[in-house]
Amino acid sequence: MLDFSNTKIAFKSKSDSDLKRGYLLFKVISSPRIVSFGKWVTNLALALRLPISGLIKATIFKQFCGGETIQACEGRINELAAFGVGTILDYSVEGKTSDEDFEHTTELIISTIRMAKGSKSIPFAVFKLSGIGRFELLEIASDPSKSPTAQISADIAALKSRFQRICDAAASDQVRLFIDAEETWIQPVLDAWTFEMMCKYNTQRAIIYNTVQMYRHDRLAFLKAQGEAAKAQGIIYGVKLVRGAYMEKERERAKHMGYPSPIQPDKATSDRDYNDALRFMVAHHAHFALCAGSHNEESSLLLTQLMAEENVDPTNEKFFFAQLLGMSDHISYNLANEGYNVAKYVPFGPVKEVLPYLLRRADENTSVAGQTGRELGLISAELKRRKGK
Repeated sequence: MLDFSNTKIAFKSKSDSDLKRGYLLFKVISSPRIVSFGKWVTNLALALRLPISGLIKATIFKQFCGGETIQACEGRINELAAFGVGTILDYSVEGKTSDEDFEHTTELIISTIRMAKGSKSIPFAVFKLSGIGRFELLEIASDPSKSPTAQISADIAALKSRFQRICDAAASDQVRLFIDAEETWIQPVLDAWTFEMMCKYNTQRAIIYNTVQMYRHDRLAFLKAQGEAAKAQGIIYGVKLVRGAYMEKERERAKHMGYPSPIQPDKATSDRDYNDALRFMVAHHAHFALCAGSHNEESSLLLTQLMAEENVDPTNEKFFFAQLLGMSDHISYNLANEGYNVAKYVPFGPVKEVLPYLLRRADENTSVAGQTGRELGLISAELKRRKGK
């Protein structure tokens, strides 16, 4: 019987010291003031070239990341696999701008695909298009009113070539691949290129997955339209379904530029559309493959109920659940314990270069209502349970 409050199962992979470290970390990031001050101190220390990498690596990096290299993640991959949880290796280095860096990132992503080949422990690979090409190129390619120069057109073609190489590698090795969603003003080209690759490679099973952010008010209609397009093309539309990650930036840009916000009016509406999207895809699962990326207990439980109603076996490869490493273990491990397909996002990269990701993760934990409190409560309950043995 699925019970997300079962902390014995949720934390069975964790030692007492792991739990105490996690408790202290979530306690710290539950305070917006401490997070803000910590970010300032960290950035100052880096600017002054103070030796703080060791401290970061032993705390927030250890909680939310797998290692500095692909090979360094092997221990975490094996640890998760021992409890029936898969790994999604996510190269989380941001802010690169040179073609040399973009080529390096492309090769690293292909390396994660090679590692996943034939491995039940690594069910997906993942990448962001803005990680392999300049953001402004994606802006131009997404805006039909733009008339790019010959050089810009050549740069966009080079970016698309890197994108296609990654998709080709995934198809060649039969490794499912997530293309992450990004800001609304570059999403059109992501959606278009991803659908092209789906038409090429998703004829027998879902290899290429688009990411759909349900904090956008237009995405439920988009998903239904894509379902019709997939049916017409005779393909399986792969979806990683998430709530989203750019809300404040989106609202600020819309306000600044004077256009209607693309973001839902409130969290309840996002939750409603997320759950309606689950209902739609399960009801039409002949044409969809789904990975539900969610830290929401209600949505996760709903998906298990919908699968049962449609007689979809928990082990069906078309359905996965995913959470971030270091968070929501009560969802991940309890689902895996009941036989569902579950994977954790495992970020990796050099400590200093992954720091922007880690600081954003701290911000998100602070801003999401109830997130840190829930983590603290679960850890406390498990430590008390262990003491009472």
